[in-house]
Amino acid sequence: MKIEKFVTGIISTNCYIVTNEETKETVIVDPANLSKAMIGYIEEEELVIKAILLTHAHFDHMLAADDIRKAYGCKVYVHMDDERMLNDPFLNLSGTMGTEQTGISADHLLRDGDVLHFLNREWKVMATPGHTAGSVCYYLPEEKVLFSGDTLFAESLGRTDLPTGSMSAIVHSIAEKLLVLPDDIMVYPGHGDATTIGYEKQYNPVAAYVRKRGMQA
Repeated sequence: MKIEKFVTGIISTNCYIVTNEETKETVIVDPANLSKAMIGYIEEEELVIKAILLTHAHFDHMLAADDIRKAYGCKVYVHMDDERMLNDPFLNLSGTMGTEQTGISADHLLRDGDVLHFLNREWKVMATPGHTAGSVCYYLPEEKVLFSGDTLFAESLGRTDLPTGSMSAIVHSIAEKLLVLPDDIMVYPGHGDATTIGYEKQYNPVAAYVRKRGMQA
């Protein structure tokens, strides 16, 4: 399985093009923009786009989803708790920072614990509310890969001061669902550099908070 990162959009969002190199079947995670570089890559590699997986519904993760869906005939997936945000330009914050107001509908609504089957792999849907109510991570245990969206960053975590955000929820999501994963899981976040679960167990502020609570208990 090949993971190609494109940094796109006004907030430098990481868009991941994930491909089974044998079949050319491909999943796109969080398309902020369908850039010329992305189009060129898709065409040059003769990729077959099967799905668009959104980690959440903020504009900087979904602005190109409808264009890609129309161009390649694929489906859009989002967690059910972000359905309204995806539809509503006010909630998804499109129209800010010079972008167009955009509201789209998903083809499939996800729930915590769903297992998707793409590229001959299992994609486990992990609900990780906090950045938004419907934030999710996509976990591929066979590949030891986690797409964390704006929940978990290298040595950081997503902001919670936007619509449906919650600091207590994101701390619980990271502590109880992500930092319990094996150390060697590669984490591909929505912004910034990749990291590993093991590294975040040592240096993420949520891990430090959990350790402090444990010492006080």
